Amino acid sequence: MAEQENNNSNSFIKETVKQRPLDRKKLLRKTMMTALMAVIFGTVACVTFLVLEPFISKHITPEEKPQIVIFPTDDDEMNPEDMLAENIPSESEDKDSFEEEHLEEILSGMVMTKDNYKELYSSMAEYVQELRTYMVTVTALTSGKDWFNNMKESSNQTSGVVLLDNGVELLVLADSNVLVKAESLVVTFYNGSQATAHIKQTDSLTGLAILAVPLDELPKEIKDEPLHYPMLGSSNNGNMLGMPVVAMGSPTGNVNSIGYGMIISASVLYSVPERNYKMLQTNIHGSENPSGVLFDLDRRIIGIITSDKTESDIENVISAYGITELRKILEKMSNGQKSAYLGISGMSVPKEVSVYYKVPSGGFVSSVDMDSPAMRAGIHQGDIICDVNGRNISTFTEYSNILMSMQPGDEVDITVKRLSQDEYKEIVFHMETGEVE
Repeated sequence: MAEQENNNSNSFIKETVKQRPLDRKKLLRKTMMTALMAVIFGTVACVTFLVLEPFISKHITPEEKPQIVIFPTDDDEMNPEDMLAENIPSESEDKDSFEEEHLEEILSGMVMTKDNYKELYSSMAEYVQELRTYMVTVTALTSGKDWFNNMKESSNQTSGVVLLDNGVELLVLADSNVLVKAESLVVTFYNGSQATAHIKQTDSLTGLAILAVPLDELPKEIKDEPLHYPMLGSSNNGNMLGMPVVAMGSPTGNVNSIGYGMIISASVLYSVPERNYKMLQTNIHGSENPSGVLFDLDRRIIGIITSDKTESDIENVISAYGITELRKILEKMSNGQKSAYLGISGMSVPKEVSVYYKVPSGGFVSSVDMDSPAMRAGIHQGDIICDVNGRNISTFTEYSNILMSMQPGDEVDITVKRLSQDEYKEIVFHMETGEVE
């Protein structure tokens, strides 16, 4: 009886635990919900990072901005309008002539031997090696297909000169004609090291371009040496004729070629819309399509070689834009800025003409480009610009300088004096500046 009661007790506390059946649909829903939440969280985190990253980087590690490029001017420089004064006899002309006669007499007694010539040319060769550190070769690479539809890479080269760095980029001045359609640009320095460059700005009126090479992408050979930059000299100091110069770059049409000579003419103005450039003509014979720069004997750039011809009948001599007239446009290009354009070419009214013929002083409009802002506004050839945005204009250079300080898209009021029935009447034109490509 007791054993039976014990068995009944054991049977009472004995139980079997059964597992709940697995709900696969519910488990799948939970898994999918977890994965979806993970995707949403990841997406929100990525978007938040992308949105906030520039802000955080700007305040924690701000991006270094390029410094504003300014080329200082020489106080002794002359305006293009004053160039004719170089040929006006002065009171000291007799004294200068007397000194020249004595100098010629002294030089006539000197005899140059071959050793003298050897020493002279050896000295010039050493000087050229110093100038080469400023020069680079720019290779423009393009790709295309040959007759058999195979990819083929072609290249063109031109010479350039290192101007300066803006704290972020190394700036190089070069001829833009072979560069603008290139797919990539490679700059080769004097020691053979290379770096990739891009076009920062171009100027179609002069055919020049500013190239930029990021400083952090410069070759180690260049980074390890302190960079030296040439100074910009003056092309309007009144003492240009007879100045010895060295043509560097591609004066013969081949890169890394040179030429020695002197300035034989500096009184010609080359006119383009809004600007007049002084042309320096040398006695250095070169290519029909030269490029490069003119240096004086003090490592200063005084001209940028151009293929634009002067009115001289001497063929294939190297000519260059005067650096003084180029300085402002080089500043704008180096800062990545476009130049304002109205389409007006002109010159200053000479004082003698103003006095004798009673012509108002100002900027004489010699031509107006077709379909330019100036032509659409109504400015004509023969008008005389006397005021720009309330500022009095007495020379065409003053007009050029004001326009050079403006940006494309700026509004401008130009007052001209136009001859009508034997008297000059003022007319005001309102227009918006265009853009030089």
